[in-house]
Amino acid sequence: MKKYVIKRLLQLIPILLGITFLSFAMMRMAGSDAVTEIYSNQSGAVSAEVIEQAREKLGLDKPFLVQYVSWLGGLLRGDMGVSYVSGKNVFQTFISKLPATLLLTFLSVLLTILISIPLGILAAVKHDGIVDYLLRFLSFIGNSLPNFFVALLLMQLLSIRLGWLPVIAGGTNLRSAIMPTLTLAIAMSAKYLRQVRATVLDELYKDYTTGARARGVRESVILWKSVLRSSLLTIVTLLALSIGSLLGGTAIIENIFLWDGVGKLAVDAITMRDYPLIQAYVVWMAIIYVVINLITDLLYHALDPRIRLGVSE
Repeated sequence: MKKYVIKRLLQLIPILLGITFLSFAMMRMAGSDAVTEIYSNQSGAVSAEVIEQAREKLGLDKPFLVQYVSWLGGLLRGDMGVSYVSGKNVFQTFISKLPATLLLTFLSVLLTILISIPLGILAAVKHDGIVDYLLRFLSFIGNSLPNFFVALLLMQLLSIRLGWLPVIAGGTNLRSAIMPTLTLAIAMSAKYLRQVRATVLDELYKDYTTGARARGVRESVILWKSVLRSSLLTIVTLLALSIGSLLGGTAIIENIFLWDGVGKLAVDAITMRDYPLIQAYVVWMAIIYVVINLITDLLYHALDPRIRLGVSE
């Protein structure tokens, strides 16, 4: 087990190198940089000399490979640089945005679990009945609606008409998190409800459940002790993918509600060509997905010991 974990963590090194190099290259192919974006937003003409001096000060006049190697060397020393736009330490800026994203991730995943798993099981148990058709119809509607449209509907209903919640986030608190959480949970629950239903329905008609019924085991015992446990592998996979994307920050939702998380930070950094912040976000996303996949593999092994991890233990 320990060897497997170390091996997977070591795989992060080439992944980070490849992803950071590609993101570094693609941002520079965009044709502008932070200095150009900053001065283009200012009124009045700015001389080419001033722009070149500013680019030289930030090191943007150096060749691409020199810039990348310089950034990578700083990263290996634990220094992620300074923001080109704000002049603040990149690591501290990024860390300051994490609590908001972590809170939104936790609440969204929790609400998704509370909605999709019970309703998915109910739809499977009542398959081809009125309840099943109603839940499948609602999940189809939820899947069809884009996140930004759901966000606007919730704003119109809960904020503008009823006045229960603020239109935009007033800080990292539970009241401000309600609408972003609902927006994300509606979309995820609609998708996972159908997946949970399909998985549970498939397990309900396998040989081991038929044998349990023949031995007189109650249907509720079969469902909760056998079927649900067998379905956990699929459920864990789906949730792991969602957690990864949520921890990366949901850029559209965070921007709509002005939720001050890493997703909004990344969008602002990309808009302003703030390379150090963009690279910090890229590193964060790579680490998140490697770690989440590793945890998922370990959970697979815990839930079903027949699944081998590819190394001798």
